[in-house]
Amino acid sequence: MRVPLSWLREFVDVPVSATGEDVLADLVRVGFEEEEVLGFELTGPIVVGEVREFVEEPQSNGKTIRWCQVDVGDALGGVRGIVCGARNFFAGDKVVVTLPGAVLPGPFPIAARKTYGHVSDGMIASAKELGLGDEHSGILRLVDLGIDAPVGTDAIALLGLDDVAVDVNVTPDRGYALSIRGIAREYSHATGAAFRDPGAKVWGEVNLHDKTAFAVAVEDDAPIRGRVGASEFVARIVRDVDPTKPTPPWMIARLTLAGIRSLGTLIDITNYVMIELGQPIHGYDLDRLQGGITVRRAAAGETLQTLDGKTRTLHPEDLLITDASGPIGLAGVMGGGTTEMTDATRNVLIEAATFDTVTIARTARRHKLPSEASRRFERGVDPAIAFVAAARVAELMERYAGGTDTRAGGAINATRVDTMIELPRDFVSGLIGVDYTADEIVSSLEMIGATVRETAAGWVVAAPSWRPDLTDKWTLAEEVARITGYDRIPSVLPIPPAGRGFTAAQQGRRRVANALAAAGYVETPSFPFVAEADNRLHGSAGGGEVASVRLANPLDGQHPFLRRSLVPGLLQVAHRNVSRGLLDLALFESGVVFRPAIGQAYGTPFVPPPAVRPDAATLAELDAAIPPQPRHIAVLVTGNRVAKQPGAPAESFELLDVLDAVRTIAGAAGVRIDVSQTQRAALHPGRAGALSVDGVEVGYVGEVLPTVAAAADLPGRVYVAELDLDRVLDAARTVTAVTLSGYPAATQDVSLVVAEDVAAATLRDALVEGAGPLLEAVRLVDDYRGAGVPEGSKSLTFALRFRAPDRTLTAAEATEAKLAGVARAQERCGASIRD
Repeated sequence: MRVPLSWLREFVDVPVSATGEDVLADLVRVGFEEEEVLGFELTGPIVVGEVREFVEEPQSNGKTIRWCQVDVGDALGGVRGIVCGARNFFAGDKVVVTLPGAVLPGPFPIAARKTYGHVSDGMIASAKELGLGDEHSGILRLVDLGIDAPVGTDAIALLGLDDVAVDVNVTPDRGYALSIRGIAREYSHATGAAFRDPGAKVWGEVNLHDKTAFAVAVEDDAPIRGRVGASEFVARIVRDVDPTKPTPPWMIARLTLAGIRSLGTLIDITNYVMIELGQPIHGYDLDRLQGGITVRRAAAGETLQTLDGKTRTLHPEDLLITDASGPIGLAGVMGGGTTEMTDATRNVLIEAATFDTVTIARTARRHKLPSEASRRFERGVDPAIAFVAAARVAELMERYAGGTDTRAGGAINATRVDTMIELPRDFVSGLIGVDYTADEIVSSLEMIGATVRETAAGWVVAAPSWRPDLTDKWTLAEEVARITGYDRIPSVLPIPPAGRGFTAAQQGRRRVANALAAAGYVETPSFPFVAEADNRLHGSAGGGEVASVRLANPLDGQHPFLRRSLVPGLLQVAHRNVSRGLLDLALFESGVVFRPAIGQAYGTPFVPPPAVRPDAATLAELDAAIPPQPRHIAVLVTGNRVAKQPGAPAESFELLDVLDAVRTIAGAAGVRIDVSQTQRAALHPGRAGALSVDGVEVGYVGEVLPTVAAAADLPGRVYVAELDLDRVLDAARTVTAVTLSGYPAATQDVSLVVAEDVAAATLRDALVEGAGPLLEAVRLVDDYRGAGVPEGSKSLTFALRFRAPDRTLTAAEATEAKLAGVARAQERCGASIRD
């Protein structure tokens, strides 16, 4: 909302010395977010000049210019020669002259310069060049504005161009502030300055003498959401207007600063009152109306040509203004072209109404027709201001358009019943955390216009008509806090009870993410929406048959399903990076996937009542209605692990790198993850492994199929791993610290030949079990299949480290423990020591 300061000062005592920044700072105290200070950005000298004479001089380019002699007053150099290309003025006209040294909006500095064979000592300005509108076809003639000022008069002050406006952000619940009236009241609240309400008119001054002079009806037999489309409708007749009379320059300046362009006297007046009072106004050419006005819903297939020249097909929920000919306007949004006011209009019907907020909002969005009127109606307009606004428009049309207010028309008034809100005595202080006195509470509510009546338990409050947002004791408490000052609310950080903090699962997730980031992986969160083909191809880690969740209203019709795996998102991120020339990638993501069981129905047929905490049974039922959403973690690598450099070739990512990432996850989670051969639809045969903890599958690792990588436009090889992080963390055991031995270790290697289908993890477990407590660590260092090893077998070499806590081991003791492990491996896996 843009508020010109000169306009604001009409209704509240703003100090003359107050700048726009000062006013914004005051409004911030009552909860308005500041935007900026706006002005015409003009610097003088800009004065009134009189065209004494001119000579028309045709040019070689076909253009004709005028070499003018313009009198700007003896104090400013008398008569000056000025070149002008406009042809809409005459000798003797008073015009606006920008002299050398002046600066116009742009900025556009003015200087004496040679042009068309003359030295132009200034410029005669158009309305657009002064920032007063879009008209640029000719210069601004003061006679067209009804102004006759002496030569040399400061034109900036004369035209109101020395005014500034403050722009404040008005939230949707405070529609009353979309007016000078509302902002003036709030400035009064913030500063204590005297407020003069332009809406506080004596009813007899604004009421119609004859309410039957024009037929008005509301026919809404099927109200939407139980509310009729129009609750107030005032029609007032002004006759014998002259629409060609100029709009006063101060009004044009104020409207321009408020963001409204001048469109002629009659329309300017309706817009001026809308900004002033917050009540949208529409004017009809009375002589083009056929019969009376009826407010009704649109019929299916009905059409209307709006003021923008477009023919619109209407919806049955749309609220219309109609006469005997049919629709003549979209109520509260935009009028129709058949009854608009023009330069031929002589009699005007003024409309001021109160329309249903939701209906107007939906109509404006449905037809993509946001307007200043709909912006106010959808936030709520004061239902008690319609008569005042209509009378104010009639008054201005009498004064500036020469019309006659007949004080006749038509009106429909709804009986307004104030909603009484009970406010317990201690509620505000208990909610806000400030010890307010009873006088502070009452005075704050009365200041905003509420009526307060004391009761034994506290107060009963009736909100003012312009505040539809005040509906309960909570909103009243917010107003008390706002008016008395938010700075009184103490800033106190809550102290958590001892022992609180991150849960074990939260700590585990952070450890894993930090470990991957420290290992050089980049976290890349992605949207959880995928195509069904992605879910079928990549499935989800952890195994098990699951279904897909389809969104009822997807953001992207090509990705209507919730993901069952993180890998499709990583492939999209990799594709986006590769398309931008980033070819070497190590990515990871941690997030939830959605795994509804096949055949299981989800969703709940009921909605718990608001403002009441559900009981345990209700919460359990709600939880059961939600499909499982385990948290997964996935990594993806592609390109080079080490870039090419002088003296060394590039080193590409390999499967071992993503396996190393799995070991990083296992170490951070505190578990041991085993790898065994497997097959998956999206992974290369023979290069895919199942990941398990304590025999329970928790994920997979492998190389992405070349066809899948090519579909994602990823060159080269792509390796991925995905784990069910919840399962991994659930399997983590408590680690008991042991005393470190100060004695040296004994290391030995052993190569065992086993069948190809024996997993290395199974063989390792047998070695550990057989070797006993002296075996401190075991690590697979080689997998050999070739000459010297029987066909169908493989040789696995393990590095063993032995250590005793109380002595130095002998070689014989280490060998004995190793052979015990080999014996157990032979017994369990059929292993033999390789020759």
